[in-house]
Amino acid sequence: MKGVAALRLKKFRTLQKRFVAEGLTLVSELLDSRLKVVELYGTQEFYRDCPFASRVPVSACHVVAESQLRKISSLSEPNEVLAVCEIPSDPFDPSLGKEELCLVLDDIRDPGNLGTLIRAADWFGIPAVLCSPETVDCYNPKVVQATMGSIARVRVFTVDLVPFLEEAALTRPVYGAVLRAASVYTEELSPTGLLVLGNESRGISPEVQAVLTHRISIPSYARNAASAESLNVGVAGAVLCAEFRRRFPLTR
Repeated sequence: MKGVAALRLKKFRTLQKRFVAEGLTLVSELLDSRLKVVELYGTQEFYRDCPFASRVPVSACHVVAESQLRKISSLSEPNEVLAVCEIPSDPFDPSLGKEELCLVLDDIRDPGNLGTLIRAADWFGIPAVLCSPETVDCYNPKVVQATMGSIARVRVFTVDLVPFLEEAALTRPVYGAVLRAASVYTEELSPTGLLVLGNESRGISPEVQAVLTHRISIPSYARNAASAESLNVGVAGAVLCAEFRRRFPLTR
């Protein structure tokens, strides 16, 4: 391990096929996953306490002072370590959703929401998330932080949604979360298929709505007429995933 100037990291921010992750919990998760960590910038305490740091070649492990870490970090409170990781090159499988439930995200713009949805997919055993080209980059640092390590376990793809869903709808259900539709708690569901969630303010686009095979909603139980207009998309996605999994639990 060796010292390193703070400016060394800048080149990684512009390299393709790389993303940055920060913090002891997140980086430890990535080190203990299928993803490849190509550079580590950590304090002496990190290298002393993290059992997974030895999985990175010594030449790629750099000891930095807390002051240096603050200069290269995008966090307001840097936390012991920053990692540069390779973006996985998972091949896209057009049959996704035939044998399992997968999430489809139409124009999700907020990094925190995307990170939350990837984390929810991980929690409920959903193996893949398909994103429209307009959805925020899943390797945006804010998204990566919000996944809390789930980015290492859930495959994420960018897909031109309309042609993909048109083809998919011939062989599997395509559910869409929309307002004023049948309640997810009473509608007949399938253990397989694609669950579409839409933009934070506009919902699912008309083009994507046109290819849905089922429309479902989360009913409101508000006590007052003047209630919340809708749920945050991250919350809504978790509620819907929970109902699918309640009906069709996975065996461990």
